Formats: sequence, structure tokens, C-alpha cells
Amino acid sequence: MFFKPWNLRRDLYLVASLFLLSSVAYSAAPATMRLDYYHTGNATAEMFGLDRVVIEPLPWPGDLSKTIDDSNLGNYFFEVRDQASGRLLYSRGFGSLFSEWSQTGEAKKLNRTFSESLRFPAPTALVKITLKERKEGKDATFHEVWSMTVDPKDKFIDRVNPPSPGALMTIQKMGEPATKVDLLILGDGYTAAERGKFEQDAKRATEILFSRSPFREHRHDFNVWALCPPAEQSGTSRPSTGVYRHSPLGTSYDTFDSERYMMTNDNHALRDVASYAPYEFIEILANAKTYGGGGIFNLYATVAIDSEWAPYVFVHEFGHHFAGLADEYYTSDVSYLPATQRMEPWEPNVTALLEPAILKWKNLVAPGTPLPTPWHKAEFEAYEHEIQAERHHIRAENQPESGMDALFEKEKKHEDELLATDRYSDHVGAFEGANYESRGYYRPQENCIMFTRYDRFCAVCRHAIEQVIGMYAAQ
Repeated sequence: MFFKPWNLRRDLYLVASLFLLSSVAYSAAPATMRLDYYHTGNATAEMFGLDRVVIEPLPWPGDLSKTIDDSNLGNYFFEVRDQASGRLLYSRGFGSLFSEWSQTGEAKKLNRTFSESLRFPAPTALVKITLKERKEGKDATFHEVWSMTVDPKDKFIDRVNPPSPGALMTIQKMGEPATKVDLLILGDGYTAAERGKFEQDAKRATEILFSRSPFREHRHDFNVWALCPPAEQSGTSRPSTGVYRHSPLGTSYDTFDSERYMMTNDNHALRDVASYAPYEFIEILANAKTYGGGGIFNLYATVAIDSEWAPYVFVHEFGHHFAGLADEYYTSDVSYLPATQRMEPWEPNVTALLEPAILKWKNLVAPGTPLPTPWHKAEFEAYEHEIQAERHHIRAENQPESGMDALFEKEKKHEDELLATDRYSDHVGAFEGANYESRGYYRPQENCIMFTRYDRFCAVCRHAIEQVIGMYAAQ
């Protein structure tokens, strides 16, 4: 089809007008309000206390027609309701560092305090904010644990912008923030001289994410932004080897005394830096080479970007953060204590299989597939025990990272071959061994990036990711 020149000019004018209108709509969005609070407790008790209410520098980035969360994901859930009418204005599920820490042995011995945040469109009238939690030993529903009212006219709301972390980088813009999933990549442990390295790392990470299905098919649904506050020293802390850095976001290895677990407890720094970008999800690139990372649903994910295994760790941990996917592995060391009783997990990719007839992913199970589903479980476990012994030896001897990389390469090759040779290897079923436990929990397919260093998500994980994309991106 051929167009006359005046038609082409008209079409370009219309496109430009639509972009202008969408930009105006974003600037006219409500402000972003954030409630920072302290979460204190131990393995059996907890309490909450207000820190501050903040108005962030940028308008609310989300779709105002998608403010209610009906996904039933997360250990926690919060609601914002109009105080006068009781009308629900906003809700979201999420996870927290406190929730993970409370399942460790340390939580049985002492109390700790974590800073946490709730973000939502700034209201115009008095609102009640209610925080709810799922409790082990109770049913799977949320129970209220804290509430407070917020008056948007309160003179004590913090309206002073924090120091700018530097210019916002646009890695990928597919549309205005309200119409897309907005992913923010943050750099930690990069000096001012390494800003160029961070930009290249952020672009590399973006390509890694969108090389994996279903992110690949939904690339057009994502904006990707980046910020990199300059660090005084290059790198991040690794206490187990005597390395300490005062990085801007406080990212560190050895979280909960797990040498590969890399998180930050500095929620204030994280939120102040992130407030200079439109975002719903955060990925922190740690300027580090040793294998490590972490991810918590609707909080943030991290990766040591210079590790040989950064592509796997990034995508795996982002699966936790983005879609609430559970770890399906169970032979590696973790800090968490075993569950005291079997409950059906809220995570979409693991099950206690208490009632096989109503398996949460039953619609993806082919007729004739047995539940539970047989696989090379004993052979897999025997091999993994040998691998873990070698892994402990490498770390105990503080050997070069190349030794660990070679071990993981050997392990991956063996796993990929073994887990592809069962009768039901390509089926969705219920394969025992998941959620850090050998018995009593089941995963959907024999292999998945949430189980091993496999390069793909299983069918159930892909479906879960697409459900979350639909919560934020215009369809």
C-alpha cells in the first residue's frame, strides 16, 4: 500500500500527538506516597511501628485502572481504604526480609528490626492502611497484623526530595509508565569512574532477561530504567572473606549467614535512590564477581553481575521477585528451618499435594500423568550430595572462583542429561522435592530454572509470570 505525502505527515503528527498526550497524562498522575515502617520481632512474635510518610519526587507510575491485587500472592498484603466510605483504593501482596529471617535459627535467639515500605498513589482524603499476613499454622488467608490512618494534609509528611543519585538512564522505553511494566535496574558498588561499566552491565542484563521465555515474548510490555549512585570504593561487602564496602545501597553477601545470599538491609537508601525513577520492580546489579544473588517477591532482586553464572542467577532471582516463584531445589544448604507442618504454599509453582484432585496447576497436567509423578529422584540426590561436598570444600579453602564455576558447569551438564531421560520429563505433573525439602513438597516439572541451573522456566512458572505482566501492562 502506498501513502500520499500528506497522509504520512498526518500519521506522524498523530503519533507525536499521542506521545505528547500520554506524557501529559503521566505528569497529571497522582503523587507517589510511601509509608516507611519498622518491622521488629523474632521467630514467634512481631510488632510494627511508623517511621515516616513520604511523598516521592515522581508521580505514580502505575495504571490507575489496575490498583486492586487479586493474585493472592505474597506472605503479606496491604490495603489502602478511604476512611469515610471504606472503599478499597489500592492493594498489593509482597514478601519481606523479616519473613525470611523469622524462619532462621537466629530468630529463635534474638530480636531484629527491619525497615520496610508500602508505596501507593497519594490519596486526596484520610485513608486507613491495613497490613495483613499469612500465619503458619493458620489457614492460607491473610490476617490483619497492623493498621494506621494517614491524612494526606498532615504537615509532618516528608515532602523534601532526597539527594539525586544521578541521571536516569533509559535502557528500554516501550511506552508511558502507566501502560507498561516498569523495571528499574540499580547499580551498587560502582564508582563514578565505573558509570560506563554499569550502563553496559544494565544493557547486558536487559538482554539476558528478554532472551528467556516468557519475557522474550512480552518485551514490548516492559520499560527498563537504570540508576547508579556513585560508590566511594568499587565492589560490595563479603564478610565471610573479610571484605567490607560502604556501598550506596548496602548490598552484601552472607545474608543470614548464607555465603551466596546477597541482599541489603538499608531500605531507606534503596527507596530514596529508587524514588528518582518510575518503577514497580527493582533489580540490583552488584559490581562483584563471586557467585551470588537473591530475590524477594515485590521487594527487589540482586545479582553479582560479573559472575560467570550471572545470567542464571539474575533470571532465577528475578522469578522470585517478579512472580513470587518458590525455590524448587532442596539439596543446597539454606538458612531456613524446615516447616513444622505441611500447608499448601501460596507460591504458584510448588504444592504440598494435600488434595491431588484440586492441584493448582491441574489444567496443565496431561491425562494419564500420575500424581505424584515418578522421576530419577534417588539418583539425583546421590549425585547432588557429592556436588555439595565439593562446593563446601572449595569455599572452605577459599579457592579461586574458577573452581566453583567449573564445578557448576559439571553439575549442570549432568543434571540436564539426567532430568531429560524420564518417561515424564517433558510433562507437567507433581515431582516430589521442592521448597527446600526432599519430602512433602512437589514442583510442576522435572526441570526448571527454579530447580537447577537449567536455561528455561517450566510451563507453570511461565504462566505465573504472564499473570503478573497482565497486572501492570496494558493488554
